[in-house]
Amino acid sequence: AASLSNRATALALFALVVLNLAVPHAMQAADHPNILLILTDDQGFGDLSIHGNPHLSTPNLDALGKESIRFDRFYVNSFCAPTRAALLTGRYPLRCGVWGVTHNKETMLTEEVTLAEALQPAGYTSACIGKWHNGEQFPYTPHGQGFDEFFGFTNGHFNNYFDPVLLRGSRPENTNGYITDILTDDAIRFIEEHREGPFFCYLAYNAPHSPFQVPDKFYERFADKGFNEQQAAFYGMCENIDENVGRLLTRVDELGLRENTIVLYLTDNGGTVTVPIYNAGMRGGKTSTHEGGSRVPLFVRYPARFQEPKVIEQISSHIDLYPTLLELAGVEQPEGPPLDGVSLVPLLEGDTENWPERTLFTHNPIDETNRYPGAVRTQQYRLVRRSANPNRPWQLFDMQADPGEDHDLARERPELVKELSLKYEEWMDDISQTVLKRLSIPVGYQEENPVVLNAPQSFPSGSLQFHQDPGWAQSFLVNWTDPESKVEYDIDVVQPGRYRVEVLYGCPPENAGAKLEFRAGSAQCSTTVPAHRAEKVRLAHRDEDGHDKYVDREWGSMELGDVQLNSGVQRIQLQAQPIPGKEALDFKSLILTWIEPPPAD
Repeated sequence: AASLSNRATALALFALVVLNLAVPHAMQAADHPNILLILTDDQGFGDLSIHGNPHLSTPNLDALGKESIRFDRFYVNSFCAPTRAALLTGRYPLRCGVWGVTHNKETMLTEEVTLAEALQPAGYTSACIGKWHNGEQFPYTPHGQGFDEFFGFTNGHFNNYFDPVLLRGSRPENTNGYITDILTDDAIRFIEEHREGPFFCYLAYNAPHSPFQVPDKFYERFADKGFNEQQAAFYGMCENIDENVGRLLTRVDELGLRENTIVLYLTDNGGTVTVPIYNAGMRGGKTSTHEGGSRVPLFVRYPARFQEPKVIEQISSHIDLYPTLLELAGVEQPEGPPLDGVSLVPLLEGDTENWPERTLFTHNPIDETNRYPGAVRTQQYRLVRRSANPNRPWQLFDMQADPGEDHDLARERPELVKELSLKYEEWMDDISQTVLKRLSIPVGYQEENPVVLNAPQSFPSGSLQFHQDPGWAQSFLVNWTDPESKVEYDIDVVQPGRYRVEVLYGCPPENAGAKLEFRAGSAQCSTTVPAHRAEKVRLAHRDEDGHDKYVDREWGSMELGDVQLNSGVQRIQLQAQPIPGKEALDFKSLILTWIEPPPAD
């Protein structure tokens, strides 16, 4: 009996030791929950069956929404890159230097502090998986902005959704399958590898953004119902996303991570191709400053802290996610630029009585100086101005009485128009203090060598034109008929030395023979352009328009030689003289590879 008693005492002491060891770990886990932030591209508020869409079925997202705290009036920018900059920094995108979606206008300043950087001191491992769209070259890439891992693509869209060549860090990686499935697989891989946490997984799907490519089983369901090719593909992509989110969250549950993982689901702007079919009663879609352009879903699920699902009616926006997640993660806001957003934790906790009235703003930054289109949103009203044209003045809508924005109250309530428009002008003055400019492309970082400078990042002149105006992410330059035409780039050489110069191009045999010269100050190299047809790659577009708009080609690689590049900001150029055929070449990219440091003095 004494032996059994001693054994029981020993077991009790052992259990107490284990419990004492486990409690700090559990407390640490609770203090620093995992974060899974899921963002889709061009999926509108109405593109979910939980929001009443009668045409598609999104059971996994519906289930997530019903388990979550849903923000019913959550707002973002009305197109991609500005939204992404705002949600990662807690600041309006113009402050971050972001005002467009191509030509380097989407590049976020490195002095911004991203969510990944803010979470680092607390021991978070972070991954950006999918579409980045806030800078194409290091240090403007995810690795340069605080993420430990990156798998996806850096620019605004992708042409090929089947077996795509994506980037692992800065290196191309061949893949097999459909892109949304592939990205989900990598998110599952990352979560499995970092299950001990804490981790931050930013999963940014590029679907259902065009091009309209989707596996047969998802497409045929809607084509059989009579939807046109684009609509059937778009809805099919939405249902494919739903399936992938379902298997991702199932894996989170299987790993025992459900309770202590904050799951967020939102989209980057209003809907696109299916807006005329179903838009939850809202006016406008992507790029519009009406409600349908910027109101998107936001689901927040965190079972360890918030057990009761509910719907929050108070207005909130993308700038609020940064401070909200830092507070939920138990991480102090680091030093850096001041935030525009506020923490939504009081609303998550149910404190609506003490929540202040807010005024939110939306701006569509078309160029470096435009002040409109823009909008002001209060809890009750939306004030909209679509352009600077005096014949298109401010419009005012009561969003509670008139959610479809059918009745303009501007003439009836001039005092409110004056009050809200003044707030907008003051806000624009404030956020416009950052000088907007196309940033020079960094060259010479070890983290990214070689550096690929794509055609939309260039300054073309003369007869040169983009294959698709105005030069979207995957576009290339054509019509090089004028010997005075130039392809120029602004670069910032951070590592001086010798660089190899290559060009990705196409040139049919009848046009071969132009002399292509590269110049960087007094340094230059050149070669004669050989023939390379650069045939089109047949892509799996569902619509015929896609074959003209989204074009991949079997580009040739042409080496021009080596040059010595000095450090600092400089303009480099390519010029073809003479041009013996009709055109010199079609131009895709310039590649600079740092091969040796400068000679010692």
